[in-house]
Amino acid sequence: MQHRMMWYQAVAECERQGEPYVLVTILGVAGSVPREPSSKMVVTGEHSYDTIGGGHLEYQVIARAREQLAAERFESHMEHFPLGASLGQCCGGSVSVLLEGQRGSDARLVVFGAGHVARALMTIMGQLPWRVTWVDSREDGFPQEVPDNVNVHFSDDPAGDAASLCTNAHALILTHNHQLDYELCRALLNAGSASSIGLIGSQAKADRFRKRLEHRGHTTQQIARIRCPVGRDDVPGKRPMEVAVSITAELLAMAGSPTKAPSKRRGVGWPELRSLMQANGDNTLTEHS
Repeated sequence: MQHRMMWYQAVAECERQGEPYVLVTILGVAGSVPREPSSKMVVTGEHSYDTIGGGHLEYQVIARAREQLAAERFESHMEHFPLGASLGQCCGGSVSVLLEGQRGSDARLVVFGAGHVARALMTIMGQLPWRVTWVDSREDGFPQEVPDNVNVHFSDDPAGDAASLCTNAHALILTHNHQLDYELCRALLNAGSASSIGLIGSQAKADRFRKRLEHRGHTTQQIARIRCPVGRDDVPGKRPMEVAVSITAELLAMAGSPTKAPSKRRGVGWPELRSLMQANGDNTLTEHS
């Protein structure tokens, strides 16, 4: 689906939400073409923004961009499209296109509970490039407006949904119901697929839960995955926003920096750029020794 948002607005929005995207740029043209060099558009998994001229050319470019996103190839590469009968655009020209895949954010968070601390937390998370799922069993418990990077998930069985929702995501249990908290802990420990598990509460609550979980057969190593009380102990305060700041600081420290060092070669190499531009009839490139 194409939206009316301009490409630079779409880039800013994708960066803010942490959504992967491909920035498409027309690098060079020859003959009669629908758009000129430097025209841009943005492609995400579901939407496209702005245009490089429409028609079958744009359709093909969007398809290539989505293949790149699906394969998680967050790289830059160039492609050349003759505007002949095969593209259904008999302009007689040709277009060279740069596709720049942007990773977005891998950081995912699932929050169970829509109480005061969770609401304060959403105010902060809405300003960070995380993808957030907010879960509660009370449909009227959510505010009318939530940040764009927050997906509201109403569920009459949060514990039953927990395993699928929290795969490769950080989980925060902030509900109003201690029994539900316990059931969520059990579901997440049984699944074993959450990146981390945080539980709001006192040390006394943590001790009670540990004993109950041990009684149900969970190992000490499993139970140790649950951080309770959740949040950094060097961030003081009990107000909802203070607790939310403490939890956010802990999450950011846990997410850390990428462990994989970036490649020494990034973007488009000079040989590829020179070859494609020359094939497109552009003789303005200069190579310096």
